[in-house]
Amino acid sequence: MSNNYSFDTLCVHGAYRARGGEPQNVPIVQSTTYRFDSCAEVAAMFDLTSENHMYTRISNPTVEQLEKKAALLEGGTAAVATSSGQAATLVALLNICEAGDHILCSTNVYGGTHNLIGVSFAKLGISSTFLPNDSTVEQIVAAARPQTKALVAETLANPALTVLDFETWSAAAREIGVPLIVDNTLATPFLCRPLEHGADIVICSTSKYFDGNASSLGGMVIDGGSFDWAASGKFPCMTEPDESYHGLVYTKSFPDRPFAVKARGQLVRDFGCCQNPMNAYNTLTGMETLHLRMPRHSASALRLAEFLENHPKVAWVNYPGLKSNPCYPLACKYLPKGQSGILTFGVKGGLAAGQKLIESFELTSLVVHLGDVRTCVLHPGSTTHRQLSEAEQAAAGVPPELIRVSAGLEDPGDLIADFDAALARL
Repeated sequence: MSNNYSFDTLCVHGAYRARGGEPQNVPIVQSTTYRFDSCAEVAAMFDLTSENHMYTRISNPTVEQLEKKAALLEGGTAAVATSSGQAATLVALLNICEAGDHILCSTNVYGGTHNLIGVSFAKLGISSTFLPNDSTVEQIVAAARPQTKALVAETLANPALTVLDFETWSAAAREIGVPLIVDNTLATPFLCRPLEHGADIVICSTSKYFDGNASSLGGMVIDGGSFDWAASGKFPCMTEPDESYHGLVYTKSFPDRPFAVKARGQLVRDFGCCQNPMNAYNTLTGMETLHLRMPRHSASALRLAEFLENHPKVAWVNYPGLKSNPCYPLACKYLPKGQSGILTFGVKGGLAAGQKLIESFELTSLVVHLGDVRTCVLHPGSTTHRQLSEAEQAAAGVPPELIRVSAGLEDPGDLIADFDAALARL
């Protein structure tokens, strides 16, 4: 389907549109295997000269429809689905990094991303430097090395909720000559399209707002198709012959989507971190209402943030949609349609009071998740960010008393009443 349609229409239809005799919904191709008529047909797939589906670890018709829809919504040239959001980060970075290379990353990224880059990648010989989200172009460039291969940040940081200054980070990436890789999980392309603001690669966890029902794990890597790999001079893996594909050069054979083709042909093929067809189908179904859910999530989060900001038992509230928030100007610039459904706050009484509050809700659930139709809370310091030291948690914007809230689709009045009653029990 053409991308000339509105965002709302693309959410509903994506690239798949049923015609006479075809199912209205994308079919679930629950198969590992496909049948062919000749050895030459299979050989062409192994040479990447044919885009037929060879094996579901590499591609699948149902998963392909999810990839096409994600690419359409983000404005990219191609996308590669993975088994989880964490796998998407892994694939995106290992696609261009190897032992001896270096990554520059915002301190405010999700704790799992911080640990992946700072700890697990170090074991593979890939070093990293973490920089404050509000670093200047000069500070980012000064932290770069000849071996630096990527800048990594999040549109909306989880759970610090700082808004990325795309202008600054993209300018630094251009000066260094590396791609800016942005995790757009919390914003989704409905609220912000990073590729329109200078990002080169977009990653996300489809398990969150894309799915919307807490039913299916998945991740996505979207190729913006605009980064000049040859001009950078830092990426022979993209511009020189790949011996594993008989000397194929990705930038020459796939000039509009070399990153995506290499990610699928090498990383997903070799590591096996593919998304399964059933999860892809569930996520496709969820994405059909993304344009309806994100405004409601954002509006409910703002109402709850305004209520908490004026509550006598609340010490502070962090939501970029609040006019009192330091990131409000950036939120207006990059997230004018809403600031997503996530907010954080701290209650007076610190960690102990916060834990008691979490256990006092009736409607709101304690879960290790976000982006669900149901409202949920979490204490990141003792869960998602527990692998970080106290200093690292502080740098990531995660004080001990912080409570993360994912505002769902319940009636906002009922949601506020639930928080009011829980706070009254402190």
